[in-house]
Amino acid sequence: MKFVTTIITAITLMLSAACTAELRRSETSPARPNVLFITSDDLGLQLGCYGDTVIETPQIDALAASGVQFDVAYVAQASCSPSRSAMFTGLYPHANGQYGLTAGGFFALHPHLQDATIPNILKRAGYRTGIIGKLHVAPGNSFKFDYHGGNHIDALDMKLVAERASKFMAQSGDQPFFLMVNYTDPHAYRPRGTKSNTIGDWSFRDRVKGIPETLVEPSEKTILPFQRIDSPEQRKRVAGYYNSVKRLDIGVGLLLEALTRHGYDDNTLVIFIGDHGPPFDRGKASSYEGSLRIPFLVRWPGVTKPMRSSAMVSTVDILPTILDATGATSDVATHGRSLRPVLENADAPWREYLAGEDHVHGPPWYPQRAIRDARYKLIHSLLAGKARPTPFVDGDIGYVTSREERYAGTPVRAAFDTYFDPPEFELYDLEKDPWEFHNLAGKAEYAEVEKRMKAALKAWRHETDDPALDPSFHDQIKQQFADRTRRRKK
Repeated sequence: MKFVTTIITAITLMLSAACTAELRRSETSPARPNVLFITSDDLGLQLGCYGDTVIETPQIDALAASGVQFDVAYVAQASCSPSRSAMFTGLYPHANGQYGLTAGGFFALHPHLQDATIPNILKRAGYRTGIIGKLHVAPGNSFKFDYHGGNHIDALDMKLVAERASKFMAQSGDQPFFLMVNYTDPHAYRPRGTKSNTIGDWSFRDRVKGIPETLVEPSEKTILPFQRIDSPEQRKRVAGYYNSVKRLDIGVGLLLEALTRHGYDDNTLVIFIGDHGPPFDRGKASSYEGSLRIPFLVRWPGVTKPMRSSAMVSTVDILPTILDATGATSDVATHGRSLRPVLENADAPWREYLAGEDHVHGPPWYPQRAIRDARYKLIHSLLAGKARPTPFVDGDIGYVTSREERYAGTPVRAAFDTYFDPPEFELYDLEKDPWEFHNLAGKAEYAEVEKRMKAALKAWRHETDDPALDPSFHDQIKQQFADRTRRRKK
């Protein structure tokens, strides 16, 4: 009996010690962080923190100043659905299957990836998941969100977005949460009765429910540097775009106020990005810097300190970063990697090259691959000489205006000629020519640079299993377009 009592006492002491150790771990280990992932539709670098002087964006600038601001960040593809698919999966669209918009009717994530998206992974890890605004990745019913806070129209109402986000946070209680807030601004809109890409018919919402109070007026300042198109009509369009950005800035401020009000500031990873560049020709749905470059801000309590980073980052890095922060795991290998090293140390070793791509926004199918280093940029048009991309995006008038006689013989006309009928390769010196007006491909003095960039692009395509390395891939996609058109006519 004495022996049994001794054993029971020993076990009791062991359990007590284990409980004490566990209690100490819980006291010293922070709770799993919440994740607030904010996207803005069609937002490029038109922010004060990125050097834009047309408007002030104090709320987003404050977020940038409180964490890490990446100076060079790319989306995977500058079209809404493909871009967002890369965020959700950590894979470039050429690997995840969402080559084009969901509206195309046949582009969607590959079946084996449909449960390997951020909300699904985090839900399995015990997170409460929510989304406000549009999803726009197929199949939509595969995404496991516990809360849906409205569509893209609702996401134009800045106060409503903040109210719904606040409600979601309040209802989450002690459960860690993942909330994705997708602002519709500064996307253009198509008035009812117009066709999908009618030139000049698309517009921007200057005010929504009184926001913003003060408007940007058309002027010599409302000219986009990647276009250099100056006309009364384009000045007005660009001013409208900036008014949408001003509204977005107010909305982000209201959202972050809600986060603070609920006491989540110190335990929430905040990521803010644009889903691609502005909806203007040579911007969105192309492979130029005005299309692929986006704002990318990260605030991670306990990890980040206020700084700017020159590390070249991509939206394929978002999923790995969130997994790192939350401790969640996935069986699917990604093309991106956690940003933790460059969030902790601006001088940490990082990638030498940054890649992006394009496939299709609206027909025709015109795939491109692009890669840059700290100075040079190479674009490869895979079907050059066999097809042409559409020269219009969201009804913009940039290309049409570039045809006017006053632009004959200018870099503007040459750039838009290349935009509409690209050669197989384009090479740019981004240090001297940041908005890609002077193609250097084929010039003898840049032969070594071009050779090196082509080798880097080829290596990236092989590393990421680009299906377009097989020319028959294009034929398969074009046949899908043809079959869909035939079915519609029946």
